[in-house]
Amino acid sequence: MPDATVASPLLEMRGIVRSFGAVRANDGIDLDVQAGRILGLLGENGSGKSTLMKVLFGMLPPDAGSIVFRGRPLAGHRPAAAMAAGIAMIHQHFMLIDAMTVVDNVMLGWPEAGRVLRRAAMAARVREASRRFGLDLDPDAPVASLPLGRRQRVEILKAILRDAQLLILDEPTSNLAPSEVAGLLAILRRLRAEGRGIVFITHKMPEVLEVCDEVVVLRAGRVAGRTPVAGASPQQLAEMMVGRSVAAAPAPAAQAPGAVRLSVQGLTAPGLSGVTFALCGGEILGVAGVDGNGQIELAETLAGLRRARGGRITLDGRDITHASAAARVAAGLAYMPADRAHTALVRSMSVAENLMLRDSARPPYARGALLSPAGRRGRARTLMGEYDIRAAGPDTPAGRLSGGNQQKIVVARELDRRPAVLVAHQATWGLDPGATRFVLDRMLALRDGGAAVLYISSELEEVLAIGDRIAVLADGGFAGVVARAAADLPQIGLWMAGRAA
Repeated sequence: MPDATVASPLLEMRGIVRSFGAVRANDGIDLDVQAGRILGLLGENGSGKSTLMKVLFGMLPPDAGSIVFRGRPLAGHRPAAAMAAGIAMIHQHFMLIDAMTVVDNVMLGWPEAGRVLRRAAMAARVREASRRFGLDLDPDAPVASLPLGRRQRVEILKAILRDAQLLILDEPTSNLAPSEVAGLLAILRRLRAEGRGIVFITHKMPEVLEVCDEVVVLRAGRVAGRTPVAGASPQQLAEMMVGRSVAAAPAPAAQAPGAVRLSVQGLTAPGLSGVTFALCGGEILGVAGVDGNGQIELAETLAGLRRARGGRITLDGRDITHASAAARVAAGLAYMPADRAHTALVRSMSVAENLMLRDSARPPYARGALLSPAGRRGRARTLMGEYDIRAAGPDTPAGRLSGGNQQKIVVARELDRRPAVLVAHQATWGLDPGATRFVLDRMLALRDGGAAVLYISSELEEVLAIGDRIAVLADGGFAGVVARAAADLPQIGLWMAGRAA
């Protein structure tokens, strides 16, 4: 590991203040990052992590405070100036053009590519950097053909070729398969060995302990603590984040399932091949698997966003195979999509408007044929309190909230309807440990009330913690289904890899 003793920090942020109306997202934050070190930046949803990094990258101006990078002040800068100074930010949602190749994306907006694009020379540089850092990227591959892990590597490659000395990664492993996570962490170690500084924003404690040198914890817009990773435990870090004990969730008590509420027989669609299962009231079926094996296809086909080519879907005895999405909602189906940015929310609409999207024609959101602004705001305030949605008020645009608080809007809207069947895909994506536990407890309460829950997640630990039965999705079909008490990790691993035994 590189020697941490350097003359001065690579980055110094002092007294950073940034407010949104009455909400102070950053309240006098000091932050240092050393060259050749990986700093884990932790905190609850809405603690100010992403806001602080957006201030650093020039996406938001600070209300007060100073930034010094490589000994030079950064003030009034925009992202282009931050990149020119040697700072790169890799966002949760990649800034790539899918229809273009890897090398074409690398050349975009880069003066070194030349006014007359030197494509062959740039492709050679891509190959060399890919070999050197173990990125495994083909310069001529269309980005649309790459899995998420490879797309992320394109963003890292762009930063490397622009000689970024500080990389900011915002929740970089949220949608990666385990093998892709291991590959990313190996790349970060190579970058650290070269003397680059890295800010690693995540909620996943095992990754923090594996790759970070130290952590800074934010809480309510302030620095709540800083500690070396050596000797720290996941429990200690989680408690620093939330300011209270976060006990491991107890295994849900087994209960006798009720009648079948969701029946799926031989379901086929693009990406799905003959999926069959029955889901009873009072039961959670946890679906594990490596991303890209049919998870989104299964969820969206059940929700009515994709058309089934064959098979049958029934909800409480009613055939909904060819019903519209709206008809499925009316029949008692709720759906929590993984893609909150484009499918689950309308980011330009307010918190209150997003909360009422499913039920805008019903009280308290409407009186007769007219919408009720007072009813909408009143109900929104209630749900914001119950689900700890942190915003200045019900009229705040959802796009201004942190990713975790946006996810809480989706959770509140779907669970508040008390559906007969809930299809949840990556329901805790981007949530801190306390919020994750809260969401899982709400789903267990929904199950205990007689609903049926299909819980799809790439987080195997969560699936095992919440599912009454565990299914593994591989190559568009169920490779196996087993009761939680009989779950065998080696067998589940084989199923996830697409092997029978």
